[in-house]
This record gives sequence, structure tokens and C-alpha cells, in this order.
Amino acid sequence: MLNDPLANALSLIYNLHKTGKSSCEIKPASKIIKQVVEIMNKHNYLGAVEEIASTKGDSLKIALLGSINKCGAIKPRYSVKKDDYEKYEKRYLPARDFGIIFVATPGGIVTHKEAKEKKIGGRLIAYCY
Repeated sequence: MLNDPLANALSLIYNLHKTGKSSCEIKPASKIIKQVVEIMNKHNYLGAVEEIASTKGDSLKIALLGSINKCGAIKPRYSVKKDDYEKYEKRYLPARDFGIIFVATPGGIVTHKEAKEKKIGGRLIAYCY
């Protein structure tokens, strides 16, 4: 039973990356997982993403580039105000301006840098560097 599909997907990506695989398939693929994978693709942590639709549920086939040092879900999902991002950057990222934290905001899932620029808060859901 999958209790947290996002955490399972990120750990699958990280484990296959560590073993040297060139691709992975995530199943099931929810909207949140798709948005997180798209942002990781945009920031060059992942390669091409292909969505495969089937009657049992969607899945994502992802090409791994080998540029991930660590990624994972943030548990519990902390609420963060627009001025408190630096505290969580120190906690989850190894250095300043290195890596991204995914934030669920009222406007969708964005990185912590975009949330700072827009001056909006939200909930921390994952990190990647």
C-alpha cells in the first residue's frame, strides 16, 4: 500500500540514480508527482519525461541524467511564511543557491526561489540538490 506516492517516487528516482540506471518508470503518477518531475526536468535534474496512459492508471517514464546528489520528500509538510524560507534552506539544502525546495502554494507547486520572488507562503513538500 502506498502511503505517500510522492515520497515513493522520489526515493525510486534517487535509488535508481545511485545504482547507475539510465531510466525509471513511476507508477502511479499523480498531478503532484507530474508537477514535481516537470520542475526537476526544467532545472536539469532529470532528462526527458514521457507520460504513458493506460487503463490501470498513468505512469511516467523518466530519463535519468546523473545530476542528482539527493532528493526526497519533506515530512511533516511544514507550513512556511513568505519570510521564513531561509530557515528551511539551511535545514534541507547543503549550501546557499544550491538545490531547490518544492513549495505547494495556492498558485500551484513552485520552487522556493519563485515563492520568495512572488512573496507567497505555502507548504514544503520536497527537496532536490
